This record gives sequence, structure tokens and C-alpha cells, in this order.
Amino acid sequence: MKAVRFDSYGDEDVLEVRDVDDPVAAPGGVVVRVKATSINPGEAAIRSGAMHEMWPSTFPSGQGSDFAGTVEAVGDGVAGFAPGEPVLGWTDERSAQAELVSVPAEQVVRKPDGLSWEVAGSMFVAPAAGYACVTAVAPRSGETVVVSSAAGGVGGVAAQLARLAGATVIGLAGEGNHDWLREHGIVPVTYGEGQDARIREAAPQGVDALIDTHGGGYLDLGVELGVAPGRMNSVIDFEAAGRLGAQTVGSSQVIDAGVLGHLARLAASGELDIPVAATYPLADVRAAYRRLADRHTRGKIVLLP
Repeated sequence: MKAVRFDSYGDEDVLEVRDVDDPVAAPGGVVVRVKATSINPGEAAIRSGAMHEMWPSTFPSGQGSDFAGTVEAVGDGVAGFAPGEPVLGWTDERSAQAELVSVPAEQVVRKPDGLSWEVAGSMFVAPAAGYACVTAVAPRSGETVVVSSAAGGVGGVAAQLARLAGATVIGLAGEGNHDWLREHGIVPVTYGEGQDARIREAAPQGVDALIDTHGGGYLDLGVELGVAPGRMNSVIDFEAAGRLGAQTVGSSQVIDAGVLGHLARLAASGELDIPVAATYPLADVRAAYRRLADRHTRGKIVLLP
């Protein structure tokens, strides 16, 4: 099969698509023929070496966590899946950006009817992190929640899920994303200088919770707005969270097949919008990550092996 590999830390140019041995289905596992796999900022950070202390790479290294495709083979002891079934899931082995991926059967769920391959292949990293944020701050009906980078991959999901929980959601984003936020029932507020005053104007009764998906001072802003540290969660600003006593609940603390299936059903029904900004063939993985590095794309960038 063909798979993404890199032999050293660096920019997008270290990425190659190589012929490698096909994986086999381990006992209790399945092999999936990948039809779509999304790319994420965390993968770029790992590839650059920026996350070496937390998540060191061994070389040659693969990439990718999210995937969707059809079951190719099942291992001994697997009763819930059969070859040919459409599924989506995740791998913890940085191996999703490939034509085939081998994972434990408990890390895949059936793809709901009506869910596109591109969206199905984007349902783990960002949606699970958004779900984790909302689980951590536990918004209730009638409360007001502020979400930073509310049109981004994680923030967009968190904002929508908080809205589904009945909260009023204030989404911090550039003006080019305000219409999208309004369409999803989210109150748009422009980020940047003066944002604290704009938030207070949008939430005259105060702010109950804050979700930070961008970093760069948003937890400190939450304190200024009177949000209790326990009602704030960041998936990126661990220094500020530790200093202030805020939460840092991430996808690994909440995800399982049940949660993934729930999120996939919300997306299939239209209750959760997972925009797809662009698709690239696997061979163009470098170009895909260069586009991701712009950090101004609304929606997922997806590789199609």
C-alpha cells in the first residue's frame, strides 16, 4: 500500500508517500481500506518536532488519526464487523494517512447513511476535542458560553455542541466567519483589541463558561470576565490553565466508540456541521499541510487515498 512517511523532523517537505507493507488484522482488530482521512494542526506540530517532549516520533513515522473507509479484513474474535462495511474511526498509531489502516475493532463504528466520506474521515480529532471542551464546562440552558476561534475545527464543533445544550454561545472570530456563526445560532464577536468590551455588550448578564481552542490569553480574558476557573477549558494553553486552575480536558479523556458514533449521527442528521474546506489526493499531502499552515481555512482539509 501507499502511506505517508517522514524520516526526520521538519516542514512539509519531509513528507513522502511510499510503498509499505500492507497491515494485517490483529486478533480483536480490523483492517480498513481508507477512503478519507483528515489532517490536523497537531500532526504538523508533531512532524516539526515542536511536540517532541510530549509526543516524540520514532522514524520512519506515519501521520494521521481520523479515517473513514470500508472494512477490508477482520481479525480473530471480531464479531461486529464484516468485510465491505462502511466505517469510521481513529488510530493511536499515527497511521491513518494511508491506503490501509489496522486498528482495534473498538476504535471503529459504522458510518451512518448520508454521511459523506469526507466528513466521516474528519470525525475524530477536532469533533472529539470540541466534545471534550463542552463536557468539561458543562453548559446549561440559559447560560452564556464564550468560545475562542469559534469558526475553527475544534471551536466550531464546541460552539455548536454548546448551542445544542441550550446555552447562548458567543463565538470569537474574524468578520469573514460571522455569517457562518449566525447561521448556526451563535452570536459572533470580532476577536482582537477591545474584544472584552464587545463580549460584555453581547452578554450583559455575564459569562458563565469559556472554551479556549486558540490560546494566547483567552483564559486570562475569562478571568477578567468573571468566569470561574473550573468553568473554563483549554485544549492548547496548558501554562495558563495550570496557573489559573482551569481545565485541560481533551479528546483522549472522553472519546470512545459510543461518543464517536453519537457525533457521527449528529453530523449525519445535520445537527452538527463539519465543513470541508478542501480535498487532496494522498500524493499531494505536502500541499495539503501547506494550506493548513495558513490557519485561515474554515473547515477540514481531507486527504483521499
